Amino acid sequence: MRRLALLVFDEVKLLDVAGPSEVFAEANRFGADYRLVLCPIGGRDVSSSTGMRISVDADVADTGPLDTALLMGGDVFPAHAVPPELAEAARTIAGRAKRVASICTGSFVLAAAGLLDGRRATTHWQYAATLARAHPAIQVEPDAVFVEDGPVFTSAGVTAGIDLALVERDHGPELARRVARSLVVFLQRPGGQSQFSPSLRGPAPKTPPLRAVCDAVAADPAGDHSLPSLAARAGLSTRHLTRLFQEELGTTPAKYVELIRFDTAKSLLDAGHPVTATAYASGFGSAESLRRVFVPSRRGPTSSGSRRAAEAEAVLRGRVGRAPRG
Repeated sequence: MRRLALLVFDEVKLLDVAGPSEVFAEANRFGADYRLVLCPIGGRDVSSSTGMRISVDADVADTGPLDTALLMGGDVFPAHAVPPELAEAARTIAGRAKRVASICTGSFVLAAAGLLDGRRATTHWQYAATLARAHPAIQVEPDAVFVEDGPVFTSAGVTAGIDLALVERDHGPELARRVARSLVVFLQRPGGQSQFSPSLRGPAPKTPPLRAVCDAVAADPAGDHSLPSLAARAGLSTRHLTRLFQEELGTTPAKYVELIRFDTAKSLLDAGHPVTATAYASGFGSAESLRRVFVPSRRGPTSSGSRRAAEAEAVLRGRVGRAPRG
């Protein structure tokens, strides 16, 4: 059994609470044993950001030993200072836990409690600069989905809390994959991945079938994304789908899939994942295939032609050679 306490308060972001809670609850369906305890200050129910009441389980003072303490965010931060009693509650609950994590602006609660001093951290991109100014002792990484620094985890806005749910660390990748499939979410975006995915940086597809195809590729880069498979998902002919990609995104389906896989692989490598595991998770299949895409050959860049290869070469130097042992 793993005991998790969620520190909640009036105006807490409802999705910050619901997102990770659903992940842990779903994990229990597949064999995990998470016990969630919702903890407020004073033991009373709280009102969420939507006005919906949240029933609580125990006062912060009565949580007992914990495996994980989760600190939720809310729109009230950073517009208003973290109340001293909330910061003290954060210190109390963190002191009883093996690891501590914040969701979105919950990082401001951790910061106010002094639990991020001297550590790397992130938060929602809108408030990263504010966090850095208010707490210069924190090394803020403004464009990361989540940051792990020892036993302390911080994450970006709302749904990034699902990425941070820690199920894979507790029960391995297979159970985490089953949970992701059940919830129809991306297995877990790597922490170093930008809060803005490649599909968000470029123009958004206007045609619903094309948008559905792009979402499917981003959600599962390692999936079957051959042209016939993508066309079947969109309910279009391969010729029609190819024309939509060219008209709306200025590329081909194959190149779009490679872009998503490339960015996924680079993020995983940046986060320290082994090369072989990265190749599998990002859809390249083998370390050698990954190497050919990332590292320019003596004759020049590989067939991918991606200018990102230069950025990624430094990441792969000294690591691709160790791929068979990864």
